[in-house]
Amino acid sequence: MSKKHPIVAVTGSSGAGTSNVKTAFEHIFRREGAVPAIVEGDGFHRYDRRQMDEIAAAAEAEGRHVTHFGPEGNLFEELEALFREYSDKGTGKRRYYIHNGEEAVRHGSQPGSLTPWEPLPKDSDLLFYEGLHGGVVTDAVNVAQYVDLLIGVTPIINLEWIQKIHRDRSVRGYTSENATKMILSRMHDYTHYITPQFSRTDINFQRVPTVDTSNPFAATEIPTNDESFSVIHIRNRNKIQADFRYLLEMLEGSFMSATDSIVVPAGKKIFAMQLMLSPVIHQLMERKSS
Repeated sequence: MSKKHPIVAVTGSSGAGTSNVKTAFEHIFRREGAVPAIVEGDGFHRYDRRQMDEIAAAAEAEGRHVTHFGPEGNLFEELEALFREYSDKGTGKRRYYIHNGEEAVRHGSQPGSLTPWEPLPKDSDLLFYEGLHGGVVTDAVNVAQYVDLLIGVTPIINLEWIQKIHRDRSVRGYTSENATKMILSRMHDYTHYITPQFSRTDINFQRVPTVDTSNPFAATEIPTNDESFSVIHIRNRNKIQADFRYLLEMLEGSFMSATDSIVVPAGKKIFAMQLMLSPVIHQLMERKSS
């Protein structure tokens, strides 16, 4: 953790909706006058799409799985090095993984490719990471130790799979069968490298549908916000000192489910994030300037 160069990380599985959290933080950073250096976690994949397909196929033929969730498919050491360097000096390198045609136009690369490494923007106030491994810890690396605010975004598992399958079909052109096969191949890495992060977070946001999602592999639609709640669990009450009475007044339809958890209509999740996390960002900025 760093007083002068703080790091905020949003972590969650593929299809969990971590990218949507950027919306809340864009508002928070703008109000606080904070200039973030934004890092997308997919830029730390070890291979581009073609290479990954070839390596995953070769591993499968040997009875193994190489996935984007585990260390064989990612540059964990480089991610840890970035967080360490940024927390120390406010510098580092990033790159982008090009998912689709829109991103290809933006970055001038082909879908499925990785852009060249580039230095982070100069004079940023904090690093904002969004991706799979903002709180990852293994025998070899400890990324979480450098994070000043760690946020978990994790729908219940059936909903996560529905969102993953739907996104891969509509955005990436996969079949339902291919998307399902990918989910199953990732289970070992999912349980060893993704879910343990949510026991290290400062706060978790978990979307829970109120409609039947019993068979996620047969679902044709993603439950809407009107058909969902978001369970918000504060794990670090010292860092996030929420006034729950105020939150209950501001977030219509919300209720307390435990002394450290509030349940809000899913459509109010972004607003809830702003209410709960703006004071933390404000404190980080004040500490930085003191």
